[in-house]
Amino acid sequence: MKKLALATLPLLLSTGLALAQTPKEIALAGLDAVFVNPNPERVKELFSPNYIQHNPMFPNGPETVIGFATNPPPGFFYEIGNVIAEGDLVAVHFRVVGFGPKPMVGVDILRIADGQIVEHWDVLQEEVTETVSGNPMFTPASK
Repeated sequence: MKKLALATLPLLLSTGLALAQTPKEIALAGLDAVFVNPNPERVKELFSPNYIQHNPMFPNGPETVIGFATNPPPGFFYEIGNVIAEGDLVAVHFRVVGFGPKPMVGVDILRIADGQIVEHWDVLQEEVTETVSGNPMFTPASK
């Protein structure tokens, strides 16, 4: 099992089947099941059959995320940074390798209802390592 970069994740990830209660826990469990420790069966539990996708490259429905968890690209790595939760919305700052030709940094925004992920928005950009400020675009949660 891959090590999750989020040291403060309030889930028991030893089995990959942690019980999630709050919107934040549900969102993190869903991202874990798709990207960190791929588990298509867990994805089916955590993503609504009526999942709404706002990324223009993917259709509505959970089939795309189930497919990704079934067969992630070689060398794929998803790392979680800051997590913000308010009400039924959760925003997760992340860094991903293997989704494009270069590492990307982005934010996933997930809406949670009735214990499932029901809606998703995201923004992505290529990671820039030499910034004018000298500050990185991404800092892992464990730091």
